[in-house]
Amino acid sequence: MTELVVRPLEAGEETLFTSLPDRGLVGRTLLGDDFIEMAKRGEYRPEWTWVALRDDVVVARAAWWAKAGDAAPIALDWFDFTDFDAAVHLLKTAPLHAEYALHTPPAWQDDPDVAREVTGRVEAAEAAGYRRLVERYRFRWTPENGLPEKPGRLEFRPEPDDDVLLDVFKRVHVGSLDAHARKAIEEQGLEAAAREDLDLMKWMPAPRDWWRLAYTPEGELAGLVLPSRNVYDPVVGYVAVVPEHRGKGYAYDLLVEATHDLVGYGADRIVAGTDVGNVPMAKAFAKAGYPVVQHRIDFV
Repeated sequence: MTELVVRPLEAGEETLFTSLPDRGLVGRTLLGDDFIEMAKRGEYRPEWTWVALRDDVVVARAAWWAKAGDAAPIALDWFDFTDFDAAVHLLKTAPLHAEYALHTPPAWQDDPDVAREVTGRVEAAEAAGYRRLVERYRFRWTPENGLPEKPGRLEFRPEPDDDVLLDVFKRVHVGSLDAHARKAIEEQGLEAAAREDLDLMKWMPAPRDWWRLAYTPEGELAGLVLPSRNVYDPVVGYVAVVPEHRGKGYAYDLLVEATHDLVGYGADRIVAGTDVGNVPMAKAFAKAGYPVVQHRIDFV
């Protein structure tokens, strides 16, 4: 067999990366993204974009993503191949470490072609040392879905103090159903896990003064709601209820508030996500008119 060459791209080699055939059934192309355009914006960089070649033909490729200006990539989200062993070797060789996010259609298991694409990537990632953490729903609201009526049960106030917000993050992390939060708590402790989520929200390119805390009519803290933006879309950045007020449906109230806020800021679409296993939050999204448009499988 011809010797395998595994290396990062050199500047100007973006078309080498895109030369691998892509059926568009899973991955970033499912979201309508264009690798070359994203690379031009600085979201993929040559040193973060690796290929495996046989006879100068790309047989596996992987690209790690960050927003323009970031110092390090935060996700592997472009990974496919025609040669399984080459793909595994590529992931083991590239000196980059970030979660792998695999985008799939809803009910991907029901389509044999899609299921083969997903299974192949899962097996390659696991053979390279990745571990499957969680599968998540990706929602996308548009005005055609209808603007849900505010329940009016909670009062919302801005909170400019990061220390206060950090304390709220620590409270909502207790008993969280979110797999990433649970993993962070297990590995780093509650304080570090809470700070990680707060830092992530501050990293997102949206005004901090969109964020608010929610209170009951009696003045008790019920939770927090952080509408935001990512690089591409308005998003429901964070919704969480404190443990003592769970089971009252407040997640729906927070989600509706975020939806109204983002529409008020001019959003004509809103993207959001939650773990498939987080049944209460998934039900809140469904009730608020957020259809599932994709799934995402996260590996660590």
